[in-house]
Amino acid sequence: MDHEAAEPRAGSASAVADRVRQVVEAAGVSQREFARRIAMDPSKLSRSLGGTRRFTAAELARIADTAGADAAWLLGAARAPGGAAQGRRVRVATAAAVPDGGRPRQIVRETVRLIAEHGYHAVRVADIAAACATSTAAIHYHFPARGDLLEAAVRRCMDEDTARRAARTAGARDAADELRRLIELQTPYDEQQRRRWRVRLDLWAEAARSTAVGRLHGEYYRQWRETVADVVRRGVEQGVFRPDADPCAAALGLTALVDGLAAQVLAAAPDAPAPGSTTAEDMHAALLGHVAATLARPAS
Repeated sequence: MDHEAAEPRAGSASAVADRVRQVVEAAGVSQREFARRIAMDPSKLSRSLGGTRRFTAAELARIADTAGADAAWLLGAARAPGGAAQGRRVRVATAAAVPDGGRPRQIVRETVRLIAEHGYHAVRVADIAAACATSTAAIHYHFPARGDLLEAAVRRCMDEDTARRAARTAGARDAADELRRLIELQTPYDEQQRRRWRVRLDLWAEAARSTAVGRLHGEYYRQWRETVADVVRRGVEQGVFRPDADPCAAALGLTALVDGLAAQVLAAAPDAPAPGSTTAEDMHAALLGHVAATLARPAS
């Protein structure tokens, strides 16, 4: 049997998924990392590759742009421009050849920065284009709808938070030390931490209006609470936390306290807080006091 004849019909969903799969394999990275590079929800990439969801035109454009693949071939053309048959061969740029993840990640990175500085609803597509030194048409090419861009920005924030937590808690002496490190990471001491919190607060408001952002927002909090609950659970096993501590309840209570205090800290001027306002130091002390009162094992 002719090998090429057995391939899925060009342009069909299965054919497109097969070609995207070749691009991912040629990039030499995991599906999750590839999804990061094209600013796409990893679960959407997985479902699209598995055939339960179709790739959108914008997603295919980002894949072609980021990986250096031939867009016409990726979209289903049997031959690339010039008549060279592609078959099962695809020329893609290696990870090292893609500068800082490519244009889609640059767009998302600048979007996050602008949201932190000006607020989501104050940021225009023209502002993002200017920050990326490109045109608004290029922004819409990768992210046709503003909601697509916001969803990608939320995903980037989530991935960065996950990476920071893993790096900050590496080498912790025990679960109690790990929880202290997580609390420190959540306390907006410097401008970078305040910027991350400003983005998060903006996304809270948008999550109440957007189903897609609300879903991602819920996923972020689920991951964070699971992280805290796991730390508390291990702390109980290690004997550094109370034996009757409820990990899930502890995670929920600590999350609420972190969020409420952080909002108060951001409402105050960082350099000259008004009398009675909550500072980062106040927040940190209150969180450690809460852990000591509710989780720390009483001295024998």
